[in-house]
Amino acid sequence: MLTNLKTIVDEAYAKKYAVGSFNGYNSETFRGIIQAGVETETPIILAFGAKYLPNMSLETAAAMTRSMAEKLDIPVCLHLDHCKDMGVVFQAVKAGFGSVMYDGSMLPYEENLANTAKVCEVAHACGASVEAELGSIAAGEKSHEGSASDVQAYTDPKLAKEFVEKTGVDALAVSVGTVHGLYKGKPNIRIDILEEIDKNTQIPLVLHGGSGVPEEDILNCIAHGIAKINVNTEISAYTVESTTKYLREEQPHFSVLSLKQEEFVKEIVKKYIAFFGR
Repeated sequence: MLTNLKTIVDEAYAKKYAVGSFNGYNSETFRGIIQAGVETETPIILAFGAKYLPNMSLETAAAMTRSMAEKLDIPVCLHLDHCKDMGVVFQAVKAGFGSVMYDGSMLPYEENLANTAKVCEVAHACGASVEAELGSIAAGEKSHEGSASDVQAYTDPKLAKEFVEKTGVDALAVSVGTVHGLYKGKPNIRIDILEEIDKNTQIPLVLHGGSGVPEEDILNCIAHGIAKINVNTEISAYTVESTTKYLREEQPHFSVLSLKQEEFVKEIVKKYIAFFGR
């Protein structure tokens, strides 16, 4: 069944587990992600980043998701990931996305707050949920979301409280030490900052940069308010590596290769589903 983000993450937050948000870019990734949810009987957040608009339109992504998910028993939310353009955000809502992430994290605080409040007003009127971001996340290796110039700026717990109260966001992405992509060194997750943000906001928090984070850190984050964890880079890296190995051994018809890639995506998504718990 198709649903919005709030329906999924509110329950996760209340029951102290996290739901993975998995990036899809084409039919193979969409099918693999959704099938992983079916086989584990787990809610799925299918994230389509604004960066992947060259791969398909918002309307195509929404139509594909409806076709694959509307008759399933598990909740499926199509989520617009990391979008700085409010026009694209509103287009996604119109296309039927159940959730949108307006990313104004690089703007001055007051501008981010005002823009996010406007997005919430429009999206909520259409039944869609809104995720926003406060603070900024650095780029790691193999990142396809951030840029090399991105720097870490931890989320201010006091500003987070005001931001949530004045915008009405359904979920807040926070910066506590993760990176977009894979880590170049050992992660340093600031649980002390996360704990303070959680106390101040009391809404589902989102961890971007979930690829490669140690299990101990993930579980600690979930215990302190993280209800949604984004995974992108490892899906791509694992599928590309597995495809390369497969092509060394076989010369398949493209239709067969497509099905194999769906399996590769499903494998890595199921790994994270088991990891995050429920």
